[in-house]
Amino acid sequence: MAETLAPRAAPAAGARARTRWQMLAPRIRRHKGLMVGLAIVVLLVVIAVFRDYVAPQNPIKIDVTAALQGPEPGHWFGTDQYGRDVFSRVVHGASISLTVGAIAVVIAATVGTAVGLVAGYYGRGVDALIMRIIDVLLAFPGILLALGIVSVLGPSLQNLMIAVGISGIPFYARLVRGTVLVAKEQLYVEAARVIGVPIPVLLVRHLLPNIVAPIIIAATLGMGITILQAAGLSFVGLGSQPPTPEWGRMLTEGRDYLRDAWWISTFPGIAIMITVFGVNLLGDGLRDVLDPRLRI
Repeated sequence: MAETLAPRAAPAAGARARTRWQMLAPRIRRHKGLMVGLAIVVLLVVIAVFRDYVAPQNPIKIDVTAALQGPEPGHWFGTDQYGRDVFSRVVHGASISLTVGAIAVVIAATVGTAVGLVAGYYGRGVDALIMRIIDVLLAFPGILLALGIVSVLGPSLQNLMIAVGISGIPFYARLVRGTVLVAKEQLYVEAARVIGVPIPVLLVRHLLPNIVAPIIIAATLGMGITILQAAGLSFVGLGSQPPTPEWGRMLTEGRDYLRDAWWISTFPGIAIMITVFGVNLLGDGLRDVLDPRLRI
């Protein structure tokens, strides 16, 4: 009997996945904001991956004879005070900013989800203790918390990712906790408890898959915030260090030349704006598509 039933389980799961995708696909295609955001993000990822082909010039090569040249053929975004090609630095900066944003979001979402799962499921004393710690962290604005952490760890790109990631943990912890408080009262959780499913298995295999949608939405929307925070910390000298072509670093390097060489800071600023805009459009679209309470 077991042998006859086993082969049928996989197709059923696959059929459910296909059915869900078939339901979501038309909504995704109809959502113009999501498609625009997805196009922007995909374009940025392609540029970041193929940066050596998009901008073949060395982004850190100094040429004082070409310093402060305006936008022209050969230097589409001009050159900075050291003669470095701004276009190449902006293109190479895309990979750095996207990497920082992605890793910081992974740190925040992973730790915050684990904390929220434990607090929401156990409740009572465990929940009270964890939430008081989260409340203390939430008392500080995210950028100030990241500023304090990176000041202690020291200015570097790695410490920047850690600091921005830690500053985002409270948001995910509260989000997951609230979702778990509702989900753990469902019948499938009660059934798992009755048959003796171990708590770690219950949390990971039963609760987590059913709360993953809001986590994905929050992570997508949060990536734009992390990119802005990372650029802000680099702007004040606590992020990437010279000669790294990071967008926030480029902004601070060009602020003394805004009158005579506006292009040094303008193009990295535009790159940050477009990236955050695209990520936010993508996040808003995913929220509209995945949230069953919303309809397009």
